[in-house]
Amino acid sequence: MTIRIAMWSGPRNISTAMMRSFSARANCFVSDEPYYGAYLERTGFPHPMAEEVIASMDCDWHSVTDALNGDPPGGEPVWYQKHMPSEMVGPVGIGDLTGHRHAFLIRDPARMIASYAKKMEAVTFEDMGLERLHLYFRIEADRLGHAPPVVEGADILAAPEAMLKKLCSALGIDWDRAMLSWAPGIHETDGVWAPHWYNRVAESTGFEGRDDGLVTIPDGYRDLYQRCRPHYEALRAYKITA
Repeated sequence: MTIRIAMWSGPRNISTAMMRSFSARANCFVSDEPYYGAYLERTGFPHPMAEEVIASMDCDWHSVTDALNGDPPGGEPVWYQKHMPSEMVGPVGIGDLTGHRHAFLIRDPARMIASYAKKMEAVTFEDMGLERLHLYFRIEADRLGHAPPVVEGADILAAPEAMLKKLCSALGIDWDRAMLSWAPGIHETDGVWAPHWYNRVAESTGFEGRDDGLVTIPDGYRDLYQRCRPHYEALRAYKITA
């Protein structure tokens, strides 16, 4: 039996480092934003490397979903899927990922906006995905009858072993110390967009640094921050702590 883990987060979180961490397990296959190509084809948004992304991926919403509900390519017992709610603009949603264990990764939106603005000319409320992240959390909580796992990237960076142990427990999988480190560079399971977006994680070999220093919201984005913050705070109230 495969345990399918869907980890939902906004952009510019430690989502790729988390994917690295799970990929370091001996028993885990990882998938990098499997709906990204479908999202770009549907919206036509001029993201970096958009044409290459679309050409490299299955862009049919339903066949992607069918594949994610099936077995991982190597038949691994754990399948970690990195998902962005901002990309879920097609005919499928969290309810279509049947048999998945859903978890939610959050970050202060001020930090998300500041980081995303370094990679994109403009940042929108939809880019942050926090409204849909909050919605998906509520849908999953209603389905389960209790809150699904929520973790904050800053907490994982501050205490990776303690936080990952608690996350694994919440997901119903064994803790594996291998999750604390990984090989540097671009990985085979990374999306084709990795050269643009993953420069920092490609230099890493583990959870490095902290995420609790001062941050300045870029000019013109104060209103965006105020729209995002209530969704972040609502999720933060349920987060796992070390």
